[in-house]
Amino acid sequence: MSPKFGTSGLRGLVTELTPDLVTAYIQAFARACPMGSGLWVARDLRDSSPELAAVVIEAARGMGLATVDCGAVPTPALALASMRAGAAAVMVTGSHIPADRNGLKFYLPDGEIAKSDEAAILAALGGAVAAEAGPETVVNSSCGAEWVARYVEGFGAQALAGLRLGVWSHSAVSRDLLLAAVRALGAEAVELGRSDHFIPIDTEAVSAEARAHLTAWAVEHGLDAILSTDGDGDRPLLTDAVGEVIVGDVLGQITAAILQADVVVTPVSSNTGVDASGRFARVIRTKIGSPFVIAGMAEAKGAQVVGYEANGGFLLGFQAGALVPLATRDSLLPMIAPLSRAKAAGGLAALIAAEPARFTAADRLEGIAVEASRALLAGFAAEPETLAAFLAELGESLQASDLTDGLRLTLASGRVVHMRPSGNAPEFRLYVEAESRAVAAAILAQGLALLRARLG
Repeated sequence: MSPKFGTSGLRGLVTELTPDLVTAYIQAFARACPMGSGLWVARDLRDSSPELAAVVIEAARGMGLATVDCGAVPTPALALASMRAGAAAVMVTGSHIPADRNGLKFYLPDGEIAKSDEAAILAALGGAVAAEAGPETVVNSSCGAEWVARYVEGFGAQALAGLRLGVWSHSAVSRDLLLAAVRALGAEAVELGRSDHFIPIDTEAVSAEARAHLTAWAVEHGLDAILSTDGDGDRPLLTDAVGEVIVGDVLGQITAAILQADVVVTPVSSNTGVDASGRFARVIRTKIGSPFVIAGMAEAKGAQVVGYEANGGFLLGFQAGALVPLATRDSLLPMIAPLSRAKAAGGLAALIAAEPARFTAADRLEGIAVEASRALLAGFAAEPETLAAFLAELGESLQASDLTDGLRLTLASGRVVHMRPSGNAPEFRLYVEAESRAVAAAILAQGLALLRARLG
């Protein structure tokens, strides 16, 4: 996997993220984009991340920038702190991809880079460097505490009182802060599954093994819910009292309602419950990826606007009571907001049951070249009979299609099948929406099998 620069920043094999390559991207970032008061840097818990972070800092100092080292903290904590300081930022993380890979996420002083910034950075690669070294790097140890304080200020110190909550630590850089947040909000916290080695957790495609652990832990410890995140802490993972994973887009629509949002921005991959609920003045659909969600939120400037992705990452675009805005993907808000209402609702499961009966399931085929994925979808789009044959094997037929991002098919049954290549890994993703969890899971399993046979 050669290093790739796109919606999720720069990603690639650790062996290919050489000091020269990383330095070139940091220099291009500094030349092409506003740096504000300097560059803040943080990292996840991969073995390769400390060394890469050191390269980032030295490259930035070489461009004359003031640098701040925030250590190992979640991506949203870094973004919150750097934006408050009016500084650009780089997060060293590969998010949910395997440990032999890593990457960089780029932030401007006012938030995530946009697609136009990506183009500017690529155009600036390889330019001349002429700058005096920046000042000695400052160490910041308060980013994480400020992130936790945001939720205590927003929800109150007793928001989760009376709840017994598990925190699946694994190797998430957010793990200690999750424990601190749960306790600061009045709940009892039980730590689960801390790991000394990096485990790639994709909150959109939780493995059967992980689900089994979650179910067993929920029963063993008598928990009301289990919280976790992906590796860099910008995507939530939340279960109910029996360890059943709650999908991210449902967390998003519930959180949006709790915050009394007027406008919701979410990708085409999110389920249609947000539309069916009738709680929002407007729902804007985008391509998949937080830059597209942020662009959609900018369209609704002045409204009480929020955004979320199917992976659960939540973006707040307005001051919601005491909760300050954070227009970058965050994991804590879409877990704390539903949990704050769970007890009064009779538990998380009851809160979920009150939502429109639209259930999603998602997974991926790994090791699939992007070219092969695109060729398959192009064939489906160009040859209606080929697509019809594929759907017939699922016992379905086509009602409408959407090419906004990949191929999203609304079926005659009212169900949805959405296929697309991953934007940051050699994977082919499949999303299914149906009228029940069991039907969605069954179509997902059958669809993956059929696609695997076609993709090899």
